[in-house]
Amino acid sequence: MARSFDILLVEDSPSDAALTREALRMVQDVDLRLHIVSDGVEAMAFLHKEGVFESVPRPDLVLLDLNMPRKDGREVLGEMKHDRSLRSIPVVVLTSSAAEVDIRQAYDLHANCYVAKPTDFARFREVMRCVASFWFQLVRLPPK
Repeated sequence: MARSFDILLVEDSPSDAALTREALRMVQDVDLRLHIVSDGVEAMAFLHKEGVFESVPRPDLVLLDLNMPRKDGREVLGEMKHDRSLRSIPVVVLTSSAAEVDIRQAYDLHANCYVAKPTDFARFREVMRCVASFWFQLVRLPPK
């Protein structure tokens, strides 16, 4: 049986979260389980298995928005990559920003890749298919 993969989506926009869920649902040949949190505070609680997240799985991949309330994606990325127990989890920055300063800062904080969200669903679905294919079929991920 094929391995299932856990993705943590950190996204404050309910409509963008729904689009991502739908796009990933259309990915074939990979068993994906999507977990969604709406800001960086919840993301860190999820990653540290705190409170209501105490029994969640360790994600194989984090899809991280940059601009969120309470704690933004840059802070989450910085905290993850400075935490020995979290730094090996790949982080794909998935954001609407195509600003060079955001791209540079994400890579300076050790993002594994940076993807600007396409505005139309067909292209977004293709991007999600490519992300899933790359991370869950092509590369070898670290063991959980």
